[in-house]
Amino acid sequence: MSEMFDKLILYFQYPFVRYAFIVGVLIALSSSLLGVTLVLKRFSFIGDGLSHVAFGAIAIASVLKLSNNMLLVFPITIVSAILLLRTGQNAKIKGDAAVAMISVGALAIGYLLMNVFSTSSNLSGDVCTTLFGSTSILTLSKTDVILCAILSAIVLFAFIFFYNRIFAVTFDENFAKAVGTKADLYNLMIAVIIAVIIVLAMNLVGSLLISALVIFPALSAMRVFKSFRSVTICSAVSSVICAALGILISILMGTPVGSTIVAIDIIVFFIFFMIDLIRSR
Repeated sequence: MSEMFDKLILYFQYPFVRYAFIVGVLIALSSSLLGVTLVLKRFSFIGDGLSHVAFGAIAIASVLKLSNNMLLVFPITIVSAILLLRTGQNAKIKGDAAVAMISVGALAIGYLLMNVFSTSSNLSGDVCTTLFGSTSILTLSKTDVILCAILSAIVLFAFIFFYNRIFAVTFDENFAKAVGTKADLYNLMIAVIIAVIIVLAMNLVGSLLISALVIFPALSAMRVFKSFRSVTICSAVSSVICAALGILISILMGTPVGSTIVAIDIIVFFIFFMIDLIRSR
């Protein structure tokens, strides 16, 4: 045990390890706050759809050889979030169909572009890294940490400041509109914030695993707690703990960061599920 602590102390002397830990915790906190709302609104796969859009945007940025792909990925993902919200409200195209349409289309186009206009000799490695997250935590820079901290603070402030309105829109959107709440505006805000979180999480967990950070903490908390406030707080706490444990285990065992965090989330879900099962009996 002492050897493990010594190893962790040694690794945390390096800036890139501290950067990964900070970013992982901030992303976990931000994604878990809005994850409860998305799950309750039965729109939880918006994270999956937008993550695939971000993959397609990264492919376009690679083809264009942009030095900073965030300049392209951010606006494309945000615009897609807005379109996804509008399309999902269309009676002809329901929310789940809209997500599937955008998700599969963006993933296919992104992979096609990376093959046709290949800019790397290791195409398979680039695709795997983008989809499942970096196998190394050396890729995070100080700029990434500062950007993530600023955007996470904005997400936290927006959630706390607009908590009552988000609560109203989550549980009864029609009633919220009837009493004068601008439900469409708050739905739009939620979609944009989720898009921002997804782009930030791409470097850490990859596009295919981002939705797990949104869904699993919320589902775990719902096994034990019933009120919206309790579920949100439990979701945030468990998500942060899972992210921290996942990063620490990844450092000690040399496993991919994103996959390790998601594996911890799955274990915690089953623990909460068993607690709920035992309590119900």
